[in-house]
Amino acid sequence: MQDVQSGIPDFPLAIDRVGVKNLKVPLLVQDRLRGQQHTVADVDLCVDLPGEFKGTHMSRFLESLSHWSKVLTYESIKELLAEISYRLEAQKALLRFDFSYFYSRRTPVSGHEFLMDYKSFLAGEFSGGKIRMTQGVEVPVMTVCPCSLAISKQGAHSQRSYVKIRCCYKGLLWLEELIDIGMFAGSSPVYPLLKREDEKYVTDEAFANPTFVEDVVRCAAFRLSKHPRILWYEVEVESFESIHNHSAYATIAGGGLD
Repeated sequence: MQDVQSGIPDFPLAIDRVGVKNLKVPLLVQDRLRGQQHTVADVDLCVDLPGEFKGTHMSRFLESLSHWSKVLTYESIKELLAEISYRLEAQKALLRFDFSYFYSRRTPVSGHEFLMDYKSFLAGEFSGGKIRMTQGVEVPVMTVCPCSLAISKQGAHSQRSYVKIRCCYKGLLWLEELIDIGMFAGSSPVYPLLKREDEKYVTDEAFANPTFVEDVVRCAAFRLSKHPRILWYEVEVESFESIHNHSAYATIAGGGLD
């Protein structure tokens, strides 16, 4: 049968990324406490395409994924990217897995445990036989406004904020490490389950530790900069203000890549 994709395009321009998005697959993710945990991921797979080819072969992405182990490790990601690069005769192959990661949280006073989900991703880029990995999480926290607390006779406004971390790294970097950095950057962590004694504790602790969005992003960035396996990082913090119809926002990037 005719291979239309290998034909000459009307506009012979190189394409940076072409592929498939939003595939759903079951996934096994490394878990620091339990070894592995099951989740479901949205997957994007892409390659570059030279200007002399009309199109890529979309079915080959799914063929590569169907043969893959569905276990998210450095070696398995490198294997998948290498196969995609080979099957599609590409100089560069890229992938991204977006998934929920479940981390057990213990209430601060009553001691109850409950799993909390965190939006997470792992991305890889394969070129010239080398792979670069990027990992990230989104962590909700509570913030209490220092200005509001200072000028008010009673109380202050508080809100939920999100700490978004992404980083390049060497060796093994646990998602729990990134979650912990984000979790303790705000006025208080957010919990899935709170009894009344826990709620009192969290409220008291949060109001004793008021934080601007600038404080949160600096705290997370400082801890990321001191991590021995993190090569480059970016932190974004968005605070969904309770007394405004807009968000407060801050971001810091640091480190360098070879």
